[in-house]
Amino acid sequence: MNTPAGTLYFSLGFSPSALAFTGSHSSVISRMEFPKLKEFEQVNLVYLCEHYDLPEVAAYWESVIDLNDWQKQRFAKKIVEALFNSVAEKRIAVLGFAFKKDTNDTRESPAISLVRDLLAEKAHVVIYDPQVPEGQIIREVLGPGSTSERLTVAPSAMQAADNAHALVVVTEWDEFRTLDFEKLYAMMPKPAFIFDGRNILPLQKLRDLGFRVQGIGK
Repeated sequence: MNTPAGTLYFSLGFSPSALAFTGSHSSVISRMEFPKLKEFEQVNLVYLCEHYDLPEVAAYWESVIDLNDWQKQRFAKKIVEALFNSVAEKRIAVLGFAFKKDTNDTRESPAISLVRDLLAEKAHVVIYDPQVPEGQIIREVLGPGSTSERLTVAPSAMQAADNAHALVVVTEWDEFRTLDFEKLYAMMPKPAFIFDGRNILPLQKLRDLGFRVQGIGK
């Protein structure tokens, strides 16, 4: 890393998974580990690429940020449309709040904007995450010191799903793959919906049980 672009890793102290620059312009994008980059890292890349006179790469990362924001809004819109164009006064169980499984890191988690969008639509949102504390979830969604009767945190996935009109998988926790979906279906008003934002669930099996299921991008 003896080139200006190569110094990008050190200049912001990114995690090793975030950045793998070489000095060659042609390899900047191909060597990047896309799925592991958070939005704040992408924003930093835009500034850094502009600083090092890499306008094409900066424009690329700006487009990635725009696409990610659009995808988040689209997911919430998809849920509202599927539930007959309204989630007002409906209970939505959000399974997972961390940015990814096996961590309690919530920075740039897609769950934050999703939950805010659902609350804005007057839904009652119940969140379960096996590692993120309740207080942290509330702060991330509403801000320090704020509360809402429409937002609660459940101690288990089953309790979050109890009487929920829809389940929304946001983090790919392994335990969500092995939930007792037959029992869940019996606990939910009909029609019962599942939205798999990580594509980790057996969609056809869930449809056979009676769920109305949508996987992201499917």
